[in-house]
Amino acid sequence: MKFIRAGLLVLFAFAVLAFGAVEVWSEAILEIGASMLFIGWAALVFRDDHGEIHWSPLNWPLVGLFGIGLAQLALRVTPYPFLTHVELLRLAAYLLIFFLSTQVFRERRDLMKLVWFLIILCFSVSLLGIIQHFTSDAKIYGFRTLTAGGDPFGPFVNRNHFAGFVELALPIGLAQMIFRGCRRDLIPLTGLLTIIPVGGLILSGSRGGMVSFGFEVAVLALLARFRKEPEAPRLIALAIIGFATLALVAWIGAGRAIERFSTLHPGDVTLSRRATMVRGAAHIFFDHPIIGAGLGSLVAVYPRYETVYDGHIVDHVHNDFMELLAEMGILGALCGLAFLWMLFRDARKCFAAEQGHFSRAMHAGAIAALCGLLLHSLVDFNLHITSNALLFLLQASLATSAPLPSEARMKRQSIRSPDHSLSEQ
Repeated sequence: MKFIRAGLLVLFAFAVLAFGAVEVWSEAILEIGASMLFIGWAALVFRDDHGEIHWSPLNWPLVGLFGIGLAQLALRVTPYPFLTHVELLRLAAYLLIFFLSTQVFRERRDLMKLVWFLIILCFSVSLLGIIQHFTSDAKIYGFRTLTAGGDPFGPFVNRNHFAGFVELALPIGLAQMIFRGCRRDLIPLTGLLTIIPVGGLILSGSRGGMVSFGFEVAVLALLARFRKEPEAPRLIALAIIGFATLALVAWIGAGRAIERFSTLHPGDVTLSRRATMVRGAAHIFFDHPIIGAGLGSLVAVYPRYETVYDGHIVDHVHNDFMELLAEMGILGALCGLAFLWMLFRDARKCFAAEQGHFSRAMHAGAIAALCGLLLHSLVDFNLHITSNALLFLLQASLATSAPLPSEARMKRQSIRSPDHSLSEQ
């Protein structure tokens, strides 16, 4: 399974670095890669007599959404079948990658590698964004200029989508420090790898991202406060990260950061414009209440419900929840609610269970990341950005993964087991 795990990590990194995997070529590579990894995993399980398949309850709502999309095609209720086909292919890739993640990331050593992968990926992409911010602000990777406008940050076309990426990847490292998930000698390194993304988030100027990150910090603080442990959580880590981040922003240019945060930029959408989009999506839902207007068809349907025309094409309404209602109706909303209910029900049980520091930190970080992005989804469409949707599902798999005992407990059990077997003999 090492090849499957490595392949999944490559796909996650590729989706982020390939402009969020929102273009046709990157989506095609991602879908082909997901299919090949699934075939490889199936071949390995078929050859292994002791191979197990772990079915997560979260698969059912995702399968339900896929089924609704197929029904829309079969019943011909979607006005643009091609767009629905495209969304179904993307959703199928999500299903495969989420399913594989729950199969191959189960052991402690694999989960530790995954956590460090997310920490390093978040640091690297944030450092890239900071460098671009001061060297080639309007270009991605220093050479690609957006022909249709926009406000890029890092490899993302829109700074709000970069903020969504940081919201998903950053809490996992912060939680490792707060909940004593990493060794004491690794705290300075983890702190450094965490401070840079926070600085990048502030420099990006995403207001939704800043509010969501503050909410994530509050969630981590609440989880640490209400979980009684013999060893108190390192809440001082939050203060240290905060002061270090402010020092970093002051050093690299506080004035420019504040200016970027307080003014609108090309490609920004005002709150009033977002409100009109939500109202338009609500009218679409009222006209197609049961099964929706068609998966992926909002860009084709919305012009009929446009109330304020500003010359821009509306492909997303800056509210993931309302867009789900508009495209998939009450049936899609029920699947979404079922997913969230099962997600937080299982995540709460996993976090409250007896487990080691690393395992509890991993669950806490995943819960905070999920809460932050869901809040941001009220004013943006990060769940329609391929890379962020994949990371959201990855965090969902981590939040509901089985609790792991501490390493000390495992060592004691391994030492006692031979003595116990000898006494039985």
